[in-house]
Amino acid sequence: MWARLEARAASNARRAGLVSHSAMNTAQRYALLVAAANLVLVLLFPPYDYVSMLLGNVPTFDGFYFILSGEPHRVINANFLALELFVLLANAGIAWLLLRTTDPSASLRGAGNARQRAVLALVAINLIVAVLFPPFENFAAITKAALPTFEGFHFIFGDNPMRQIVASILYIEVALILVNGALLWLLFRDKTPDEIAAEQARELAAKMKAAQKK
Repeated sequence: MWARLEARAASNARRAGLVSHSAMNTAQRYALLVAAANLVLVLLFPPYDYVSMLLGNVPTFDGFYFILSGEPHRVINANFLALELFVLLANAGIAWLLLRTTDPSASLRGAGNARQRAVLALVAINLIVAVLFPPFENFAAITKAALPTFEGFHFIFGDNPMRQIVASILYIEVALILVNGALLWLLFRDKTPDEIAAEQARELAAKMKAAQKK
């Protein structure tokens, strides 16, 4: 009877610890507030292309403007806006994991070990750099070919009135950053108890074989 009550009390205590660990901490709240503020800012000031007859009606990147400005020759760059939102949400998720309260138990490890956390931080930084320095092409070199031309990487807030963002290359950049980050995160993961036990068993078998040969 007492053993059953003690087991139930221990189970309730573990459950309470799990709930308290999964609750949002102060740093995560600030991260969500910053992400929400950035989301509003991105939606209020989306990226625009300028379509001019002098440039053969080729849309060139014009900058970020208030969404209700109503300029007739400007059109929203939907591809770059989608990438902005994706990077913003991805970095918000990474910040949520990195700022998670560390649990001493082995079952809850937050964003992983130190190397995995470093990988997540590098992924977030690389995503920001990719958006701040997107690939551009000059309007004079734009053709209807399947593969776009490429001029170089330029600062998004720089002087780019004669350039167009190469969205296809930027999509590939973001995809490669995420894929490589995921592979490194898996590569640096800690071994499970079963894997450790199997490795120890192999080492023990190798030692026994060496002893028998002697």
